[in-house]
Amino acid sequence: MNEILEILEKDARTTPEEIAKMVNMTPKAVKSAIRKLEKDGVILKYKTVINKEILREEDDDVRALIEVKVTPQKNLGFDHIAERIYQFPEVTSCYLMSGTYDLLVVVEGKNIHTVSSFVAEKLSPMENVRGTITHFILKKYKEDKDILKQPERSKRPAITL
Repeated sequence: MNEILEILEKDARTTPEEIAKMVNMTPKAVKSAIRKLEKDGVILKYKTVINKEILREEDDDVRALIEVKVTPQKNLGFDHIAERIYQFPEVTSCYLMSGTYDLLVVVEGKNIHTVSSFVAEKLSPMENVRGTITHFILKKYKEDKDILKQPERSKRPAITL
């Protein structure tokens, strides 16, 4: 992968001036290269990774991984059904997989019931969907190569009776 991309992937806040020093280029050349990567669709967006384990807010969304078995359509393959699935606003990611299921769909909802309703009312009844298995994410330890620091726990022993 391109050196500039590797640097930005690790920290998107790295300035063109800092990158220029790292890759032995001028800041102007780095800015130009970044603009081209953005224009060509190689860089889609810049993103902040938030450790929601520390925030632990009451209204945090629930995330689930859903294994989906499908029957691919003749002359359309898996792409057509995947496109129909990833258009739903609840779907944050959709992957074609090898193994015992065909698609892995990542879904977010306000609570377990909204995710369950999505699966029961929208996903499962779709033509060509043969079955689903839903896994709710209970806790995240690492995401996109970033270790999520766990909140400090009280060091006081629990009171037992």
